[in-house]
Amino acid sequence: MKNTTLIKGSAAIALGAALLLGGGGTLANWNASATQTPGTIVAGDLNVVNGVGAWKDPSGTTIDISTYRVVPGDKLTFRQDLNVTLVGDNMAAEIATTGITATNGFTPANVTVSDVELTVGEDPVPATLTPTGATQAVTATITFEFKTATSGRADVNATYNFNNVGFTLTQVAKPLS
Repeated sequence: MKNTTLIKGSAAIALGAALLLGGGGTLANWNASATQTPGTIVAGDLNVVNGVGAWKDPSGTTIDISTYRVVPGDKLTFRQDLNVTLVGDNMAAEIATTGITATNGFTPANVTVSDVELTVGEDPVPATLTPTGATQAVTATITFEFKTATSGRADVNATYNFNNVGFTLTQVAKPLS
């Protein structure tokens, strides 16, 4: 009988402990929580948009390039406004041109086509553009010169096609300050 009482007593103790530990008792379990609002991440912007562009003759008069016929001694200048947007805390970009060839349809000895000159105001564009807080006005200038020394009937009815000139803005690593 001793064994039965021992078994019954052990079972009662085990049941009591299970009730205390399993949620039916007074054993406390503390916990706490907190939340944080980390904020919103917002992307910057990088864009280049063509503005107004115009060709001018040697006297500075705006011309219609589709009807103007160049002759030896002419030096024409094209100015294209570009609106450059750079927004971002670590933003930096380079601007490059594409589509300009040395002479296109003219005899190389008879014409000169300048590389595109990029300026902000009157200053050359730095190697790396950085945000200014507003859209930057960049001016692209190309000069086409039909040399005076062209002789005979060289390059009569020749053409130079500027239809594929492009401007590319590419993000680069921000220069160290």
